[in-house]
Amino acid sequence: MYIYNVTINIQEDVHDEWVEWMKTRHIPEMLNTGKFQKALMTRVMVNEEMGGVTYSVQYTTGSREMLQKYYEEDAPHMRAKSAAFEGKFVAFRTELEVISEQ
Repeated sequence: MYIYNVTINIQEDVHDEWVEWMKTRHIPEMLNTGKFQKALMTRVMVNEEMGGVTYSVQYTTGSREMLQKYYEEDAPHMRAKSAAFEGKFVAFRTELEVISEQ
């Protein structure tokens, strides 16, 4: 099992709008690609020097191959949908391999 983790710091002036967009539009659309089984959105409990609010969104997928298919077939289109928030966030992505779950 793999987790596609996206960590985002969003500026406070668009925070509420962005959270609503993530919960009602973006995350459901990510799941509708058929590449992920579930998503978990969490707030990172840290005060950033640069300001803003930081979140981690974790999308679970069954294989590295499925994640690669997401990159090839869906990622450019899905990332383009955040254009309304352009310049208002910083994001970085991490791939995680689940070794053990208890």
